[in-house]
Amino acid sequence: MRVAENLNAALHELMAAEDDLYLLGEDVADPYGGAFKITRGLSTRFPGRVLSTPISENAITGVAAGLALAGDAAIVEIMFGDFAALAFDQLLNFAAKSVSMYGSRVPMRMVVRCPVGGGRGYGPTHSQSLQKHFVGIPDLALYEVSPFHDNLAVFTEMLERARPCVLFEDKVLYTRPMHAVPEPFSLAIENGVARIFLDERPDCVVVAPGGSAPMVLAAMRSLLLEEEIACTLLVPSRLYPFDVELPDTRRVFVVEESTAGGTWGAEVAHLIHQRHWGRLAGPVTLVHSADSVIPTAAHLEESVLVSERAVHRVIMETLRG
Repeated sequence: MRVAENLNAALHELMAAEDDLYLLGEDVADPYGGAFKITRGLSTRFPGRVLSTPISENAITGVAAGLALAGDAAIVEIMFGDFAALAFDQLLNFAAKSVSMYGSRVPMRMVVRCPVGGGRGYGPTHSQSLQKHFVGIPDLALYEVSPFHDNLAVFTEMLERARPCVLFEDKVLYTRPMHAVPEPFSLAIENGVARIFLDERPDCVVVAPGGSAPMVLAAMRSLLLEEEIACTLLVPSRLYPFDVELPDTRRVFVVEESTAGGTWGAEVAHLIHQRHWGRLAGPVTLVHSADSVIPTAAHLEESVLVSERAVHRVIMETLRG
């Protein structure tokens, strides 16, 4: 099963299990089923609870927050995550604050799905990774789709939190198979964190969200075969609030596609410094995209986005000195 099919199956199961769950977004109804076909078949199976809307990210998110405030649940699809910025006010000033500002905790079961990321030539307005802009908002949790986490479990966890959640979905993952790990690495899931590892003590640990994981895995394989450097990769399903158990290691890297400056990786590095500084050989190393808009031309886009080659080079240079 591919990641897109896993997402679609998860939404079908959720809608069947919860008759107070609504799904809203631009062109999510059949026969289109969303720009990436994640919502295919849902409007036919659940008429009246899957609503295609005009281009109105702010309004869609506001309606979802209203449904959640009234006791229902809602999932919103932002067609391209770049436009989640238009819904930022609803998330920051309405949905997230509604959890706690009425004198007692108010359950807010809503999820905003955001397809993000470059590598497809969509240019400056359809290729960003906006995770860093949503980090640190009280009562707003951030998740990211990965090829290793079953999405029914991820959606269930988000709705059970009873707080607004944003789910980032890297577009390059949609066609990738679920749970595929290259040899000789093994995969384990522990407390919502996917761990891809070798049967030996790693030279370093890499923390990366799901969209960057395939690139990091490719770099880990070439580092092992060409440099005899053993890496362990940690892929958290929940990006914020962030919490992972760090294996025994003296070097940590964080890889993400967001552009430089105030990144999610900086938050991760801060937390790891607080907990583990005494046993690390140096600061956590951040690997991310350049401080730039995302160009459309393939060769320019490649020069901006973080790459397998950059991950390989930074890890090798840091460990070899």
